[in-house]
Amino acid sequence: MSKDDLILPKDFPQLKNDTFLRAARGEETEHVPVWCMRQAGRYLPEFREFRAGKDFFDTCRSPEACCELTLQPLRRFPFDAAIIFSDILVIPQALGMDVQMVPGKGPTFPDPLKEPEDLQRLQPKVDVEKELGYVFKAITLTRHKIDGKVPLIGFTGAPWTLMSYMIEGGGSNTHSKAKRWLYRHPQASHMLLKMLTDVIVEYLLGQVAAGAQALQVFESHAGILGPVEFNEFSLPYLRDIARRVKEKLKETAKDIPMIVFAKDAHYGLEDLSQSHYEVVGLDWTVDPRAARERTGGKVSLQGNMDPCALYAPKEHISEIVKKMLEGFGTRGYIANLGHGLYPDMDPENVGAFVEAVHTHSKQINKRM
Repeated sequence: MSKDDLILPKDFPQLKNDTFLRAARGEETEHVPVWCMRQAGRYLPEFREFRAGKDFFDTCRSPEACCELTLQPLRRFPFDAAIIFSDILVIPQALGMDVQMVPGKGPTFPDPLKEPEDLQRLQPKVDVEKELGYVFKAITLTRHKIDGKVPLIGFTGAPWTLMSYMIEGGGSNTHSKAKRWLYRHPQASHMLLKMLTDVIVEYLLGQVAAGAQALQVFESHAGILGPVEFNEFSLPYLRDIARRVKEKLKETAKDIPMIVFAKDAHYGLEDLSQSHYEVVGLDWTVDPRAARERTGGKVSLQGNMDPCALYAPKEHISEIVKKMLEGFGTRGYIANLGHGLYPDMDPENVGAFVEAVHTHSKQINKRM
């Protein structure tokens, strides 16, 4: 295959391990599939070495770099899925905002949105191919290089989460500046959320066209909202994204499972399970059996081991995983953490987590 063929979204190698996709659709699997949020991350020495001295968003804009970082964890661990290396904040950048990754501080917007009139600074019509084509190229290249080993997941941040970053100017404990908008400027808030939703829909469709085999929507800041605000400013947009993406994909006859991960939105489980997503991701504060009961078998579930459990000795990790699997059951279930991997985690313990999921789930399936 020539180098040019690697950038065309066609003639991808045949998928050898579809366990993750089958579990997402609620089908039977030999073992429970497993992957980790932030599995391409700073806990890997090879990741740190590759990224040393490079600007974070420059890395995100390099298809070759994103491909390499996506593949690194697959060389170490038998994960059942890969997720493209990128960042949720590429969307505010596409809308014309300056976002920098400041070492020791994290994502920073030098000039955040302060008042509704600041919405005029945003690009009213985003050419997604032009602004975010580098992500699509990374997905296509990775689909070829992954050689059918496992499916490739594309992703996006959800509207409310992106909105909160754009107003807060970075991370926040209270998100009070963004929430102030919801209470003081509800109309402008909806205008911004709709603008973000429109870009997200195009962005996700572009990822599928480029080769993504599943999609995850990260509503990382859901838990900062109460149930009433969640139902007004988050849920309708999450539903709109899935509905519109699915409608468009029907025209191409592509069956792409979608995952929604609304962190800390326990109150929204029932609603999320009826929002056009095949999979609902859970953080570690949700009881597996209760989640099964509350979602009523309408969706597959993903999660939800406390990432900090990876600091435990390997034998203890194995026990925690076994208990988690017994709570969720092995059908319609994708094992993951309840949030992303932290930089100081030991790769060996990540390996122990993956192995425990595979071993225990096979044993449970044999007994059934």
